[in-house]
Amino acid sequence: MSSKGRVLVAMSGGIDSSVTAVLLHEAGYEVVGLTMKTWDYANSGGNKKETGCCSLDSINDAREVAVKLGFPHYILDIRDEFGDFVIDNFVEEYLAGRTPNPCVLCNTHIKWTALLKRADKLECDFIATGHYARIREENGRYIVSRGKDTHKDQSYVLWGVHQENLARTIFPMGGYHKSEIRQMAADMGFHALANKPESYEICFIPDNDYHGFLNRRVEGLEEKVDGGNFVLADGTIVGKHKGYPYYTIGQRKGLVAMGEPYFVTRILPETNTVVIGKEDELLGQSLTVRGLNLVKYASLKEDIPAWIKIRYKDPGSAGMLHQLDENHLRVVFEEPVKAISPGQSAVFYEGDDLLGGGWIQ
Repeated sequence: MSSKGRVLVAMSGGIDSSVTAVLLHEAGYEVVGLTMKTWDYANSGGNKKETGCCSLDSINDAREVAVKLGFPHYILDIRDEFGDFVIDNFVEEYLAGRTPNPCVLCNTHIKWTALLKRADKLECDFIATGHYARIREENGRYIVSRGKDTHKDQSYVLWGVHQENLARTIFPMGGYHKSEIRQMAADMGFHALANKPESYEICFIPDNDYHGFLNRRVEGLEEKVDGGNFVLADGTIVGKHKGYPYYTIGQRKGLVAMGEPYFVTRILPETNTVVIGKEDELLGQSLTVRGLNLVKYASLKEDIPAWIKIRYKDPGSAGMLHQLDENHLRVVFEEPVKAISPGQSAVFYEGDDLLGGGWIQ
C-alpha cells in the first residue's frame, strides 16, 4: 500500500473528477475509482437524451481514465436510495411551496454516506471528489474554504457535510482554476475530457423541465392545482395561475400582466395561492435556518458577523449570525436582500472559510 494511503475517488466521468483521480495517482496515493449511478433518466419520461453523471457515456469516460492509469474502477448503483430520499424530498418541497436544493441534500445524505461506506469496504483511508473547494485541519476542526477559482467555487453545496466525513475528505481541485484543469486534461492526453461541456442542470431533470417532472411524479397534480389565484399582498385577486408548485419566490416570467414588473413574493400551498408584488416587496432583512450544520466552529457562543449567501449564484451579503439552538440560527442582514426563498440554503462565511449553513424556513 502507498505510504500516502488509499483513496476512493468519486468519478462522475467529467473533467474535474477525472483530473482529481490523476493528480492523486501522480501524488503517490493508491487510487480506487467509483462511479455512482444515482438516476435512470429513461424511466422519468423526459424528452432529452440522458447526459451527465448517470449516463453510460460518463461511466465509460470514468473507466477509461482508470484503465489508462491502471487503478481499479467500480460502479455503485444507488438509484433506489437516491430516488427515495433526494427526489421524494424535491417533490415534497415544491408541494409545500418551497424551493428545494437537491444537490446539497444529495451531498449531505447520499454521496458522502455512500462513498464512506464503500471506502470502508475497500479499505480506503480517504475519499476525494472534484469539488472546487479547499479543506484544512485547524484547532481540531476540519475547515472548508472557498476554492481558488471564485467563479467555480463549490463550497456552498458542502455546508451540510459533517466533521467526521470531512476528516477523511480530499479536494484536489481547490487550488486550481478551471482553465488550468482543462489544460492538464489535454496535457495528459484526455482531449475529449478537456473539451467536454459542463452540465448545470439537476441530474434527474436534464431537460430542465421542472413542471413536466412534477407532473410525471405526482399523478393528477396539474388538474388539482390549476386555476388558483394570483393575489396582491392585501388579498386582491388579480388573475388565475397554473398551480402553486410551478412558481418560485422571485419569479417574474409567466405571471399575470400588470403593466409593470411584478414578482412572486409568497406561495401559500394550503389555498393554492400565489402572492405577487413589486420588486421592493421581495426585500427582507432577516431569516431563520433549520437543520443547522456548523463547520468552522462547534458552536457560536456569541453573535458574529458573516458573509451570507442565500442561493448558489448569490454574491452574498453582510449580516450577523445568532445561534438559537443546536438546529436553528437567525440571520439579520445589514441591508435588505432580495428573494429569500424557503427551502434554499443559507450559507455563512468568515472570509473564505465556510462557517456553516442551514435550510431557510
